Amino acid sequence: MSGSGVENGQAAGVGREVLEALRGRVTGPVLVAGDEGYDEERAGNQTARSHQPAVLVGAASAADVQAAVEFADAQGLPVAVQGTGHALAAVAAEGGVLVNTSRMTEVRIDAQARTAWAAAGVSWNQVIQEAAEVGLAPLAGSAPGVGVISYTLGGGLGVLSRRYGYAADHVRSIEVVTADGQLRQVTQESDPDLFWALRGGRDNFGVVTGIEIDLMPVPTLYGGGLFFDFASAPEVLQAYIDWTAGVPEEMTSSLAIIFFPDAPVLPPPLRGRHVVHVRIAYSADDLGPGKDLIAPLRALGPFNDTVRELPYAEIGTIHNDPPVPGAAESVTTMLRELDADAVTSLLQLVGPHAPVPHVVELRHLGGALSRPAAVPNAVGNRDAAYLLNVVSRLERAELVDIQPAHDRLLEALEPWSTGGRALTFLNGRRDTEHVRSAYESDDYRRLTELKAVYDPRNTFRLNHNIPPAS
Repeated sequence: MSGSGVENGQAAGVGREVLEALRGRVTGPVLVAGDEGYDEERAGNQTARSHQPAVLVGAASAADVQAAVEFADAQGLPVAVQGTGHALAAVAAEGGVLVNTSRMTEVRIDAQARTAWAAAGVSWNQVIQEAAEVGLAPLAGSAPGVGVISYTLGGGLGVLSRRYGYAADHVRSIEVVTADGQLRQVTQESDPDLFWALRGGRDNFGVVTGIEIDLMPVPTLYGGGLFFDFASAPEVLQAYIDWTAGVPEEMTSSLAIIFFPDAPVLPPPLRGRHVVHVRIAYSADDLGPGKDLIAPLRALGPFNDTVRELPYAEIGTIHNDPPVPGAAESVTTMLRELDADAVTSLLQLVGPHAPVPHVVELRHLGGALSRPAAVPNAVGNRDAAYLLNVVSRLERAELVDIQPAHDRLLEALEPWSTGGRALTFLNGRRDTEHVRSAYESDDYRRLTELKAVYDPRNTFRLNHNIPPAS
């Protein structure tokens, strides 16, 4: 430990003796600014913003998390939690205590029960690979490097979602440290209110240290990408919207408009091009109909076609999201059914002619996503037909240009917007005002009331925050 670190810890209002007492209780590192490893410990996938905590706890166990939460409570400090993959809180922690759970990497597969237990630092890659060994699959997202817990408890929209619903709909049990420092094993039977709130309310009610989830008997699927030149975007986008109106629930898909840089790491057909990328994931007991289902899209003449039967373990190749950290600003909204006017409104603002380059993705919802979970949870906006997500890399444009461009996109699509948003896609300057729109109004009110029970001081507020009811 460096001397400057102790001084910075004291400057932040944390005394030397109190800090040393915490170090004596925690197996992992306890760091303050200036300590070796502090910057690496607080780094996340999103490099546009980062936590700057007064105290950083690298938790190696649930007991470490308990010690960190009890310390924060005694010092009157807020708590943020950062896991693996994309799991950086929407609001970067300025001061307070940051709990990094990335050392907690235990996975247990129960093939007979078709469940997986994942500790707080586990990413989907690990669960996917271990489940695949017994012919099972988790309801993972399109980017397998994402952390299991933050993704699942925020809802969880992935490549099997129209067939099985949100990942949050398939949670069996949750291990969580609440604001009072208690380690609780939470199920529908043991604590139905907290179990309901955690599945959708995420880290507003505690630091989740482990989760038990369902696995699905999906060893393979029919999936990949169809790539079209942007010149055919009006035809492809309209055809995609028409096509989604008739596909079965076994078909989960999205469409993205992307500019690929002229980079050697990319396949030659994609380099330096604006493209329309249709992502396909067909999951059924019989994959045979998949080819016929996408025939209308193939008839449009993609210049690159990677759709094939593939092992579930290779789902990351469908979207091919970049696995490396980066700086980005994004905006998201839920949409109703779309028409030709919506296509025109969108394409006026994206593509080679747009002043700011965006990745614009339209995800088809419906199917099992539109139905309530068998065990109710707080995930909202189940009536939406599509989710629109717009991501702009800060390496390609300035924030002062990106933010107005995002506003113009939202305004243009306002006639088709439900007004709702998906919690796991919030990652921008307006997140705080958008959190409420991730829930149904009655559910949001219930969440604030439960927050007042489990976290009345709003200790867990450095996140997509739900304040306690007064």
